[in-house]
Amino acid sequence: MSDARQRHGDVLLLGGIVLTPNGAERIDVACRDGCIVALGDLRGRWSAENEMDIAGLLVLPGVIDSQVHFREPGLTHKEDLESGTRGAVLGGVTSVFEMPNTHPLTLWQADLEAKLDAARDRAWCHYAFYIGGSGINAEQLQVLENLPGCAGVKVFMGSSFGDLLADDETVLRRILEHGRRRVAVHAEDEARLRERKALVETHGDVRQHPLWRDESSALMATERIVRLAAEVNRRLHILHVSTAEEMAFLARHKQRVSVEVTPHHLSLVAPECYERLGSLAQMNPPVRERRHQEALWKAIQDGVVDVLGSDHAPHTLEEKASAYPRSPSGMTGVQTLLPLMLDHFNAGRLSLARLVDLTSAGPARIFGLEGKGRIAVGFDADLSVVDLRARRTIRNAWIASRSGWTPYDGQAVTGWPIHTLVNGRIVVRDEHLSGAPRGQALRFLETQ
Repeated sequence: MSDARQRHGDVLLLGGIVLTPNGAERIDVACRDGCIVALGDLRGRWSAENEMDIAGLLVLPGVIDSQVHFREPGLTHKEDLESGTRGAVLGGVTSVFEMPNTHPLTLWQADLEAKLDAARDRAWCHYAFYIGGSGINAEQLQVLENLPGCAGVKVFMGSSFGDLLADDETVLRRILEHGRRRVAVHAEDEARLRERKALVETHGDVRQHPLWRDESSALMATERIVRLAAEVNRRLHILHVSTAEEMAFLARHKQRVSVEVTPHHLSLVAPECYERLGSLAQMNPPVRERRHQEALWKAIQDGVVDVLGSDHAPHTLEEKASAYPRSPSGMTGVQTLLPLMLDHFNAGRLSLARLVDLTSAGPARIFGLEGKGRIAVGFDADLSVVDLRARRTIRNAWIASRSGWTPYDGQAVTGWPIHTLVNGRIVVRDEHLSGAPRGQALRFLETQ
């Protein structure tokens, strides 16, 4: 490049270790107009409005959290799009897919457009919204799934309500038959859950949550939806897989099915977490015993797992204090996803290359995201800059969620997000918010 205009950018990151497709490289990164425009030794060759010396820090492709519940509209006393995305960027997350179980449900074009309007100029990170797959919109899903800003179709086989619950096989088949994109599924067998709820209603002991929502509840639903998808030649994404039995089954169906796990299933273990946290550890599907957690980590090592999603699903502490099983399932997670996984890296449980694949490259590949998932010239300048050696203690006071708590309060971790760039602009600098919300609706390839 010969002239000064070409060598000027918006942000110049100098001296960091950058995770590119070539591996870890000590290079500089220049960003302009929302894109990465140069990589290499750029000192003296580039200038920028913001030049940051990040020696000693690691630059990751922007983290993509493909499962969050930000509760807007209708449940904003727990969370909203501004607070949820604020927590995301403070945790190093630059893109999120938000779920359809709001009030009203996200079932139609008008529902999707209302969420896109609500996110505009308020979201700190990029965003897309799932359309709920339902018996009332099944025949329209091939159009709905390709609307701008739509992350795809989400199916609740259990743990939902009203028009969003799709536990009937005829309805499931209709949903799968209409559309081409990968369908995301919450796989728990609703009939079995209803039958087994009496097991916990008498005792009111949250430690029995994995007994009620047992391994068979998950495996039966997963086997069922995979069978139906094979019959109609549809691709699936099974969310928050929590059991050893499901992983063994899904390993035999990887040609058509992608797999998500969550940080809480990788980090918390029953019964200890219920004894220590009570209903704050209550999630659907449940945190289970150690043998299941070990199977999830083995599936990560074997390449069965494609992505990490936080399943950020906040409730207020007052709601969580209700007597079990009336206490709601869900916890915060978007802000702690990256710190927890950096701590797991430092503990030797996964490599940096695998971390990038699970949090950036994998979601971009599985869902067909344009311009995301890698640090390369021409790609979007969404970057998570972390200190692998930083030691921090996660505290409730750090959590941006309107619910104001985390199950990891008091937990020490090694590895921490320091700066976050969204659209080539610094939105978190030195662990604090900077500037204004920069999020935009994510773009998808229609054929994914």
